[in-house]
Amino acid sequence: MTTFRTLLIGMTAGLAIFTIAAISTEGINLLPHFLSPILAMTWQGQFNLDFSAYLVLSGIWMAWRGGFTGRSIALGLCVPPLGMLFFAPYLVYLSRKTHGDPQKLLMGVHAR
Repeated sequence: MTTFRTLLIGMTAGLAIFTIAAISTEGINLLPHFLSPILAMTWQGQFNLDFSAYLVLSGIWMAWRGGFTGRSIALGLCVPPLGMLFFAPYLVYLSRKTHGDPQKLLMGVHAR
């Protein structure tokens, strides 16, 4: 579990640095940069659409593992716009809260 947490922390740090650099060169408005390739039906657009599907699926999983309560739905809605900058730290939090138990980590309220 330590390796997993280290990976998540490294991902968060790397993405935070990259995000700051991207904002400083491209500006804060992500949508035109993200949606234009999708609308143009390019390979970059295909990747962006595929990535969006992963983000939505991650958000649905987050809401499901919490039993679709108001809190878990709110957390799930944070994933698509915030991506790994939100999801990775949350997984670190969950790994600590569940004491590294993979079943509890993945299944949440559904764990036995």
